[in-house]
Amino acid sequence: METTTAHPLAQDLGRVGIWSSALRSEDPARRTEIADAAAELDELGYGTLWLGGSPGVAQAVPVLAATSRLTVATGILSIWQHEPADVARAFNETNAAHGGRFVLGLGVSHSALTDRYRRPYSAMVDYLTALDEAPDPVPADRRVLAALGPRMLKLARDRAAGAHPYLVTPEHTGVARDVLSDTVVLAPELKVVLDTDLDRARATARAYLSFYLGLPNYTNNLRRLGFDDQDFTGGGSDKLLTAVFALGDADAVRRRADAYLAAGADHLALQVVTGDPLNDIPLPAYRALADAFELGGQGG
Repeated sequence: METTTAHPLAQDLGRVGIWSSALRSEDPARRTEIADAAAELDELGYGTLWLGGSPGVAQAVPVLAATSRLTVATGILSIWQHEPADVARAFNETNAAHGGRFVLGLGVSHSALTDRYRRPYSAMVDYLTALDEAPDPVPADRRVLAALGPRMLKLARDRAAGAHPYLVTPEHTGVARDVLSDTVVLAPELKVVLDTDLDRARATARAYLSFYLGLPNYTNNLRRLGFDDQDFTGGGSDKLLTAVFALGDADAVRRRADAYLAAGADHLALQVVTGDPLNDIPLPAYRALADAFELGGQGG
């Protein structure tokens, strides 16, 4: 599982991370729970915590404050929701306060989620230029893009440290690596259902995947990989679930992860999907996966 790139961010991300929307919660009542969970991820040896659900930079601060080694990244910050000058200022203040452990993940989100959605590729180009030209710029080597298609992957190669693709297969990882070259970071996300009852695991996976199958950015990318409308009905065909999820026990997840890493991923962001993934913080699953990946509390 050696990384394929000499980019310094690959070392900071580590080999394996956790992707979670629950750990970005702004609910004050959950502050201690989230801080304790982040501290345990740090101790378990994960390299990076990716905050899902379109967070702002401010939502990284509590988990950075609760940890000493862990890299924290937005996965992803929507460019439609945050002004670049504000993001650049917050990025620099956050990294100054927390030892440079914050990474800015950026994305164009989806037309169904914002009425500002226009010409997403051009908007991302303009946004990156604004980050470059801010009084305190965001360095290209500390930002990654949620890139799926060839144009956005090339932009991630040329204007960022690399790509953080979501809802992808090992085959997509291989294609992305070819586009990116070996000089930048490739850090895909992988959804995980830790359940040895495969019928139940598929039901959990379908309940979660159904939302994403209503978003054209994802289905268009999956079509490029050979899937069709039949694969997108009913929460996803068995073929699709097998391609985009790791189902089973922790060892099965490790084997599935190996396929992404062998295809060219430098880092894999594991999202543990439960019956309520927006709120659940599945610490037993994180512990089991840390053991399966032999993290040993030594960091990614």
